[in-house]
This record gives sequence, structure tokens and C-alpha cells, in this order.
Amino acid sequence: MSEEVTATPLLTPAGGTPAVIDNETSLKSALEQLSKGSGPFAVDAERASGFRYSARAYLIQIKRTNGGLHLIDPIPFGPGHPLMLELNDLLNTDEVILHASTQDLPCLRELGIHPKRLFDTELGGRIAGLPRVGLGPLLESLMGVSLAKEHSAADWSVRPLPQDWLTYAALDVELLVELRDKVEALLVDAKKDSWAKEEFASILLAPPPPPRVDPWRRTSGMHKIKRNDQLAIIRELWTTRDEIAKSLDIAGGKLLNDSAIVEIALNPVTTKKEFEKVLRPLGLRARWLENLKAWLDAVARAVALEEKDWPALRTNADTLPPIKLWRDKFPEKYAPLSHARARIEIIAQENNIPVENLITPELVRRICWAPPTPSTSQSSPEIVREHLISLGARKWQVDLVSEAITASLLEKEALPTPEPVPETTPEEA
Repeated sequence: MSEEVTATPLLTPAGGTPAVIDNETSLKSALEQLSKGSGPFAVDAERASGFRYSARAYLIQIKRTNGGLHLIDPIPFGPGHPLMLELNDLLNTDEVILHASTQDLPCLRELGIHPKRLFDTELGGRIAGLPRVGLGPLLESLMGVSLAKEHSAADWSVRPLPQDWLTYAALDVELLVELRDKVEALLVDAKKDSWAKEEFASILLAPPPPPRVDPWRRTSGMHKIKRNDQLAIIRELWTTRDEIAKSLDIAGGKLLNDSAIVEIALNPVTTKKEFEKVLRPLGLRARWLENLKAWLDAVARAVALEEKDWPALRTNADTLPPIKLWRDKFPEKYAPLSHARARIEIIAQENNIPVENLITPELVRRICWAPPTPSTSQSSPEIVREHLISLGARKWQVDLVSEAITASLLEKEALPTPEPVPETTPEEA
């Protein structure tokens, strides 16, 4: 019987928690220390998601072997500051290690930090086939240490930052270099290191996502809205909230949450008394009343709109129908999709990698929805390969799945859906 390994809590950095760098003299000193170090840079950033409108970084943590551990407050410097650009140049002398890089890269780039070489420990862990790839679980399973995560959802815009928060932040990069080496060793052993390199390069080359069309349509609870005039109220309230939130740099949900917006759309209000009555069942917040006039004016503008100015319930955006509709309404699309999913699932299991990392499910849906000619009438492996790459798939992914997708596009009958196993009642048992 194997003994259970107990992880050792990591409570403080080996060199102690450094002071926050918030002036040019301290940052110049940090840059000098980092330049004297060697090897890759372990980097992390803390934001104030859920508290602020912006997604800017409020703390940047950097550690390098023999280059020290540094906590940088970027707010006094701001985007494009000469020292931030100097930091960018220094980071680009070697590899930058990030955990879940797509979360931190936007806020780093806002400051002028654009890594050219990347190692993502979270994504590397996924490709390696590890079951749990959060920073804490990876450190536990690969290095035998545990991290506390009690400040991960904190408001990092507060100043001064509490000392225990700073220690938490420092620990996120304390062992990131060593963790990177452990993950890389797993990838090399599994002959997946080239896959990971393609993924990391793809992340750095990916363009920023285009602005969302009608972002107000993503309001939580929209399924309750059945009429165009109600949708007009959603649009007006959401847009008003967004403008106020942006001007104050406060998360919109703090001013008026989505549930409140939907409830007002279902029950248009004209007075403070009506506003309070409609929202009281949701747990009326005092903060919602701070911009009461703006909310009432938004509702009034929406109600006054002519019918021709109401937004459409459905848009012609480049989105595919929900999968649950495919089998009955689009059987000719669903048939190849059902086979592709089944075959890709087998390939994922054989290669010990999550399906979503083997190939983005959206790409599989898209090629089944709009297959390239003549892939549905004759086997067209090269055409399928080219189409997958044009959709954004990486070469290693195409090498693994293109044959399965090529065969699936020729299928005319969907795979049967497994019948649910009936539950046995206590009386039947």
C-alpha cells in the first residue's frame, strides 16, 4: 500500500517578501539586479477583476535565478514608461514563464511588455496530460509544496497592499522557474515538447480579439427576454452602465448587476419607488441607487423608441446554432460532427491530452457546418488539412486529427445517442 505524500506548505519566499517597487530609483535597481541573473524570467500579474472596469495590472511579480524576486507596482509608471520599455527589452533577452499566459498577456502588453519567447506552465501541463493544472496543484504534484490561494480574488487596486497579499503574490513566482523545468521534462519524455512550442508561439502571434458586436447581448439572464421592446431596455441600461463604469473604473456589476437589468427590462420602472419594489426581491443594494437617475432615464429612452428602432431578438452574427438543434434541424451537419467528436475523443485518450487542447471544439463544429468542397462527397485529406490550418489549427493538431475529420465529413448517418440508463428505485432493487 503506497503512502500518501503530504505537500509542504510554502509560506514565504526563501529571500523574504520584497518591498513594493513604486518609484524610478527602485525600479532601476531591480532592472540592474535582473540583468545580472541568468536563465528565464518567471512573471505573474495581479488584476482587480470584479472590482475595476479595466483589466490593467496592479502588481507585477518577476523572479530570475540570481536576479532576485521583485514586486513592481505599475500604476505610478503607466503604459509606455521608459523603464517599462527597458523592462520589456530585458525580458526579451530570454524566455518569459507565465502560468495561464492568456490571462496575463493583455495587461502586460498594455504596459508595453511584449514577450517574444514564452513557456506557459498551465498549458504545458495540459499538453503533458496532467489531470490538475492550476498553479497550486502543479506545485503539489511535481514539487511537493502547497500554496495558499486565499487572495486570488482580492481587489489588487487597493493601496497600500497588505503584507500577506504581497507574500501570496511573491510565492506565485517563487518556484515558477523550477516548475517550468519539471513540466518541460514531462513534455520531452512524452515527445510532446514540439507540440507545446507550437502552442506557445501561437499564443504570442495571436492578434487581439476584435471588439464584440452588441456586447450587451451577453447580459446574464437574457433567456428570460422574449420581446424586442424588453431587449431595447436591456441595451439602453447596459450601455449606460458601461459608460458610467468606464468613467469611474468600477466593475459594471458593482453599479447594477445583470440580474437587476433583466428584472427592470421585464418590469419597466419610472420612479424610485417602482425601482425599489422591482429589485427588492433580488436584495436591493444601496450602490444601485447611486445612479438612479441614469437608470430611470435609460429606461425612459428605451420605452420611447419606435418599434423600428428596437433591436432584433436574433442577430446574423457569425455564430453557429446551438449544438442541441443540430440533430433535428441540421442532420446533414450533425452526422459528420457526431463521428468527428467520437474519433477525436479516441485520439485524445490515446495521446493523453484533453480534447479541447487536441483541437479546439469550435474548429471541429465550423468545418462540419461549412465543409470545404468536395470533402463531403470524396475523401479530401489535403483540402481538409488546409482548411483546418486556415481556421487556426496548429500543424501538430492537424497531423493528429485531419485523417479522422476527413473520414467524418463523408458520414451521412449520425452516431446513435446512447440511451440514458434508468435509475433503479429502492422498491425495484
